[in-house]
This record gives sequence, C-alpha cells and structure tokens, in this order.
Amino acid sequence: MRLGIWAPLPHTIRAEPEMERAIAELGTAGAGDAADTSFEFAARILQQAEEAGFSISLIAERWLGPDLESWVMASALSQRTQRMELMVAAHPGIVTPQAVAKMGASLDRISGGRFAINLVNGWWPDELNLFGNGGWLESSADRAARLGEFVRVLRGLWTQEAFSFSGRFYTVDKASLPLKARRSPPPIYAASRSPEGKALVAESCDVWFADYVPDYRLYDDNLAVMTQEIAEMKALAAGHERELGIGLSAHVICADTLDDAHAQAQEMLHYGKRSRIAAVAARGLGAGLVGTPELLAQRIETYSRIGVDCLMLRFHPMAEGLANFAEEVVPLLRERLVIDGAAIQPEPADG
Repeated sequence: MRLGIWAPLPHTIRAEPEMERAIAELGTAGAGDAADTSFEFAARILQQAEEAGFSISLIAERWLGPDLESWVMASALSQRTQRMELMVAAHPGIVTPQAVAKMGASLDRISGGRFAINLVNGWWPDELNLFGNGGWLESSADRAARLGEFVRVLRGLWTQEAFSFSGRFYTVDKASLPLKARRSPPPIYAASRSPEGKALVAESCDVWFADYVPDYRLYDDNLAVMTQEIAEMKALAAGHERELGIGLSAHVICADTLDDAHAQAQEMLHYGKRSRIAAVAARGLGAGLVGTPELLAQRIETYSRIGVDCLMLRFHPMAEGLANFAEEVVPLLRERLVIDGAAIQPEPADG
C-alpha cells in the first residue's frame, strides 16, 4: 500500500488560517513576502509527509482560482522533496499532449525520475473555455474520446522514435521527442467515470481512482460498489494483458472516539455546502475514513483486500491531521500491511 497526500492548494483543502492568508496574498497584486506563503505551506506539508513514510503527492490543477499553476508548483516542489513521486494534474482541452510530453519529461529529469501525471477531463465549462480557448465539450463521450487520443499521443511520444497519429482532436506526423524521461514512460493516473473513459483507462493508463458517493455514512454501500467496480476494471485491464493499479482519494478524520469523529465529519459536510470548491474537499469523506485509529486501520486493510494499492489523503488542519495520522494510524497499518514508504530513490545527476 502506498500512502499519498494531496498537496495543499487553495481549492483542495478546507480553509485554515495559513491558507486563508495565502489566498488573500495570491489575489492581491504586490502582496506577500519574498517567499510565497501558499508554496511554503505546501512544501512544508510534503516534507512532513515524506518523513512519515508517504511516497506520493498529487499536485492538482485549478485554472480558475488563486492556485499556483500545477506544473510550476510541482517543479518547485521537486527541489524541496527527496523521494516522493510528484503526480501533476493536466486537463485535456487546455494543454496538448505534445506539450505535456515535453513538460513531463523535463520534470522527470529535474526530479530524478519522480514524475507522474494525473489526467482530468474537468467539470467546469468556464475553466476549459477560457484557458482552453473554447475547449469545453458538452458530451461525456466526446470528452472520453479526447482523453483517449491524449493518452495515445502522450504515450507514443514517450516511447516511440517516429510516432504518428491522426485523430479528431490531435494529429502527430512521424514525431520524435528528443528529451527522454528517466522513467519510460512515466506512470499515468486517471479517474474517468464514463464507460468509454473506464475502458480507456483499463487499456492505456496505469492507475485508476475509484469513486464513491460523498457521504461517510454510506461506507458499507460505497465499499460494495467499489469492490465490484475494481474487480471489473482489473478484468478489463487483464483483457489487454495489463495490470491496473487502484487509487482512492479520501479526507481523513481520526479522533479518540467515534462520536467525536462523526461530529467533525458532519461539520465538514456542512462546510462542503458553501460552494462547489468547498465540496471538492468535503467529498473525500465518502471513502469512510472517519473514526478511531483502529477503525481507520481496519478500513484501510479492507480497501487493500479489494485491490486499492494507493491512498491519496488530506486532513484538516493539514499539519496536525497528518501528524496525528502518522502517530496513531500508520503504526497499526504496518502491523497489517506492507507500506511502501521507500518511494522513489533519486538517481545520480548524471544518471
């Protein structure tokens, strides 16, 4: 089991004082000190997670917001971390796979082979239309088709010397990417929900993020659905003679008593009703990682049994929640599971 953590960004975590101060600075020209508050906060959390045995971080992308851009953020974080894999989010329809292939190989080199990518179709038309110059597609089937072409071009440029492709959205003619990634190809994560998208992920991606109804009280129902969907996705991948990793995103609430944990979860659900951005953080409760340390360890062990091999976690407050999880839950997990805390060892500079 790999333990991962969301890089704290304005839209990925519940508001807390340091991030609120960072958001005020980010939205005001000329405000802030020499070191950006939001970046320093994220770097400190990732360093703390690395020390606790976390081996991967997701750097999400929010174009319509005060968030620092994910590729810029990940490049800077690569110099403030040592072993952690850095999974950068990218939106087909805003960036081209040709550009992403080049940027990904660059980040993989800079980080010593620690780059991965998370492909996200997106849900915000205004975001895709503004930054993708009219890139929003109304049809989920069309978005899945574009994602499929994106993956094929990305993988082709990473693995072939004279790659050609002609599709509805992208065209490449006998192209070669002179810059080679250390890992070839870097791993591709995706979270598509449509039948077309899920089939594509099983055929061409490395890790699929399972989904759930965003309510911690529906843990048993969510577990039953996830068990079936994970088995189906692994079977689809096996049909292509591939193995598919399974990721799960979760907001963790760890408390001394179940009543206290549930009270915090209820308050988090209320927070999630403030806006669609607040709902992004709150929906992670659907994984059901709400309870005492023993209950959390039991549920994570159950997830491992049904095929989940990568957890992507967030906490509130981030630093305190992470420290509590590392102290109270991780030791219990190590008694039950093999935790991959080694992450990726940096290669020599001349490797």
